[in-house]
Amino acid sequence: QVQLVESGGGLVQAGGSLRLSCAASGRSTRSFDNIGWYRQAPGKQREMVATLSSGDSTNYADPVKGRFTISRDNAKNTVYLQMSSLKPEDTAVYYCNAEKYGSSYWGQGTQVTVSS
Repeated sequence: QVQLVESGGGLVQAGGSLRLSCAASGRSTRSFDNIGWYRQAPGKQREMVATLSSGDSTNYADPVKGRFTISRDNAKNTVYLQMSSLKPEDTAVYYCNAEKYGSSYWGQGTQVTVSS
């Protein structure tokens, strides 16, 4: 059974940094077609932030390009989202997502709040 557990969220001032972690169990992160991060702000739809393919191709949403970096640690079976130069508009619940054979798995989410 696949489980994704996020951690690393919190409260940070604008301009600061945070690193989110998504620990996977049940299968290797590299076995997924894509694994990545989405976010949902209050009153808004969930949106893609960054994804990492099984071949290590990355994709970033325009608002986070140059500020966020997605990576994986195979030994820890964990995917990270390094977030820098954070802005108040980055405030949201961040979710880890993994896809394989048309199935989609979600973590429970971690709150990121950026104060101005």
